[in-house]
Amino acid sequence: MEPLPARRPRGARDDRARHPRALPRGGRQPRRRPVRAPHREGAEPLTRLPLNPNEAPVRRLARSVAAGHTVSPVGNRGRRARADGAEITTREPAERLFTSSFVMLAVADLGYFTAAGVAIFVLPLHVTGPVGGDEAAAGLAFGVFAVSALLLRPFAGRLADVYGRLPLLLGGALLAAASLVLLALTRDLVSVVVLRLLAGVAEAAFFVAGFAALADLAPPSRLGEALSYNSLGLYLGIALGPVLGEALTQLGGATLAWWGAGGLAVLSAVLALFIGETREGPAPEPGDRHLVHRPALPILVGFLASLLAMGGFLAFVTLHGTRVGFEVPSLALFTYGAVVVVCRVAFAKVPDRLPALRLGAAALITIALGLTVVAIWASPAGLVVGAAITAVGVAFSTPAFFSAIFATASPSQRGVASGTASAAIDLGLGLGPIALGLLAQPFGIPWAFGAGAAIAGLGAIWTLALSRRTASRERRPASA
Repeated sequence: MEPLPARRPRGARDDRARHPRALPRGGRQPRRRPVRAPHREGAEPLTRLPLNPNEAPVRRLARSVAAGHTVSPVGNRGRRARADGAEITTREPAERLFTSSFVMLAVADLGYFTAAGVAIFVLPLHVTGPVGGDEAAAGLAFGVFAVSALLLRPFAGRLADVYGRLPLLLGGALLAAASLVLLALTRDLVSVVVLRLLAGVAEAAFFVAGFAALADLAPPSRLGEALSYNSLGLYLGIALGPVLGEALTQLGGATLAWWGAGGLAVLSAVLALFIGETREGPAPEPGDRHLVHRPALPILVGFLASLLAMGGFLAFVTLHGTRVGFEVPSLALFTYGAVVVVCRVAFAKVPDRLPALRLGAAALITIALGLTVVAIWASPAGLVVGAAITAVGVAFSTPAFFSAIFATASPSQRGVASGTASAAIDLGLGLGPIALGLLAQPFGIPWAFGAGAAIAGLGAIWTLALSRRTASRERRPASA
């Protein structure tokens, strides 16, 4: 008979406690319970790495990170269990947004719209200077651009679905570069108008294909965030372009400015080549090729309301500032632009966390509130405060409505959906100043701002009703 093992004195330490791999009494490894992270509804499926009980916990953790997994959070008890060699539960990595193609598309947009900003500054000086025209001729040369852009956006959307995004991105950028460089050689108004019509064609192709490519590149769960970041290229380009145009004009005249703008457009074309084709799947069938994305039309009612109100505000804010005694009326526009950019960056993820139509309705209500403040509070302070409130609404309106529109489109319909939505931008920003200007002439600018607030409010009511109808339609099959 074997003698019993000697009993350890009380308080003595067991050497096996210092060695987790040592077997306990009895020679068997105790059964370990796997550590499970709490599962949230709608979370990504959990995956596990193969268990190696002889592997150090730190090395195992490093291997899980190298494999692209994220270790699920557990409490202190879970951490002790992992140190004893228990199983580690990991989660699939989140979908990436900032890929190289996404960043290059944003830089291409910045270059293209900076070139457009240069034209905003240089074109009136060129028409009234070397061309020999007057203010009316400058207005004609500036506005005719929007005519061809508006008419061709639906066609550009269909072409982007049939032939892909790359041909339109590349062709639009190169056509814009040609129209800008050739303006340096023109000395008559007819040639300027023709080149501006070509610039509108380029705008339709590049803008529509760019938004379709953005929808291709962005994960569906982060589309609103992608739209928020991507729109910064437009805002920054329009803001920086005139400054660059003035600097180039002072350095080498209008000719250097036109060549500089053309070079930026060529840079956008080169970046489009590096991005490549982003369209997913085959082209739509001949019977499915439409000019207008019909499922988006009810959504566009609310989006158009925001654009009409915004267009009227931008058209008359400077004039209203001078009439209320604002010594620096441009400060209102600066406040507006700065608030839009800050909100798009700071709250970029909000459009993906809230229902798109409800967020669009909230944005319309905010725009209506801001325009009401501008209309009632007739002072410089009221103008700045109202501009800031309006900008908050504008910052969320475009990502919300574009997300709702793209949610109704399949990958083969994103081009025509982009063309339909971007045509609404031209229509709203063009008709808003005209319609509210007809009201401002007999009654005054504050009444025009009040009308813009009413339009935004009606758009919010429509969008909320549409959101409820959509939600009830989605619940009906589930209950059946």
